[in-house]
Amino acid sequence: MKISIRKLLRKEIDDAIPLVWDVFNKYEAVHYPETGKKAFYQAICSSDYLDMLTAYGAFDEDGLIGIIATRNAGSHIALFFVHGEYHRQGVGKMLFEECIKNNKNKQITVNSSEYAVDVYKKLGFEQVDSLHEEDGIRYIPMSFER
Repeated sequence: MKISIRKLLRKEIDDAIPLVWDVFNKYEAVHYPETGKKAFYQAICSSDYLDMLTAYGAFDEDGLIGIIATRNAGSHIALFFVHGEYHRQGVGKMLFEECIKNNKNKQITVNSSEYAVDVYKKLGFEQVDSLHEEDGIRYIPMSFER
């Protein structure tokens, strides 16, 4: 397996939405009410939302297998999804390392799904608050300090 990581063009972020939606449904949506699933889908399909993102993709051969995207000048992770077949193979770590290599912020935050809390902890994030829910989207605020 030869994985490459690179910054995504805006069009490629659009092309990554089916991967994001698929991984979300398989691993995270199980904890969401229908209102949360709908709110998440509307966000990832919004051009205004996607225009705010800086994203990096992980590719195996020519196919996209993962994405990490930040907003607020790189200070907040907005999307972080890896195809299920590539979980626990270091792809997420590679994406995160590329993201922080190109990011000058001392602190990076994320609103983690319940599913991903352990993944973020392995990357060095700490939980900073308890479980929240807004518009049916459940998340746990976490922070990474350099």
